[in-house]
Amino acid sequence: MQTRDVELGHFAAPEAGAPPGIVLIHDVWGLGDHSRDLARRLADAGFGALALDLYRREGEVKIGDPGAWMRALSDPQVIADVQAGIDFLAREAPTAGRPVGVTGVCMGGMYALLAACTCRGLAAAVPFYGMLSYEHGLLHAEGGLDRERKPRQPLDAVADLRCPLLAFFGAEDAFIPAADIAVLNERLGATAQPSDVVVYPGAGHAFLNDTRPEAYRPEVARDAWGRMLAFFREHLR
Repeated sequence: MQTRDVELGHFAAPEAGAPPGIVLIHDVWGLGDHSRDLARRLADAGFGALALDLYRREGEVKIGDPGAWMRALSDPQVIADVQAGIDFLAREAPTAGRPVGVTGVCMGGMYALLAACTCRGLAAAVPFYGMLSYEHGLLHAEGGLDRERKPRQPLDAVADLRCPLLAFFGAEDAFIPAADIAVLNERLGATAQPSDVVVYPGAGHAFLNDTRPEAYRPEVARDAWGRMLAFFREHLR
């Protein structure tokens, strides 16, 4: 395996060959050990993975209130970073010229969905437990959100879905109501893209994150990871 830090984040790929590319978007806590490990696992599975660092322009990052932090982020800037990651994988060896997908966890799952509805050059998207609504929950603000920073919520973007989508959620996720997932399913059904939404009973938020024992669900994580790899192998050919 080859790994290196690049301007946009951390890149991992198989030692040889021309693998398809995957942009990986981290959770609210930034490009940490979990995201780097996921990138290396994707490389082990035969993909070239770019784990973005969305906070690379910041100084010292201290997140006291994750909801307030996410509400203050500029969605257009994040999507521009994802587009830069797609473009990087499309032009740089060893992924140059190969199809590119996107995945992400938590906040990164939300942005993976938004990217699938916005960005050029994506062949598949797999968001993990990404927040869907700005009307309630962590992303809700009593006085309303800054429309320049938050022009449209993920559920409203779904009508513009540009690539096949596989989305994962936990049935016990305190941040993503079942009603939001039902709306997602309904709106995905009205698009021309193939899609599948998987909801795991007994799992909550961050079920993929093995650095958080209280949230990690090993059996669910293994199943979701395997489904994701199969999905990417089908669509990134």
